[in-house]
Amino acid sequence: MAYDPAFGEWVQEHFAELGPLTIKRMFGGASIYWDGRIFALLDDGVVWLKADEQNEPALRDAGSRQFSFPTKDGQVMTMAYWSLPESAVDDPDEAVRWARASIDAALRKASAKKPKKPRA
Repeated sequence: MAYDPAFGEWVQEHFAELGPLTIKRMFGGASIYWDGRIFALLDDGVVWLKADEQNEPALRDAGSRQFSFPTKDGQVMTMAYWSLPESAVDDPDEAVRWARASIDAALRKASAKKPKKPRA
């Protein structure tokens, strides 16, 4: 993964309608947080949106590709992140619609997790 801070600035402007976003470096790339939840990754000039069974079909139909990377043993690992559709790269309104669907996916995932037991 590679992250360019100038790309982070573009993302902040492109997704400004979402309100405050936090971008944190992660494994050479970066993650984008909305209200404390990761909903996207940044890598090599690509916005990768979080997906689940509800928004993944629409991303696939829009021509997005799934995030994948090679492992040390030669396997290919995929993650539940899909590229921002090309049509949204130049259209902030469309990009925000896709991002909101990814935020919803992040919220669904968080609500499905079992609550942590308090430490004694």
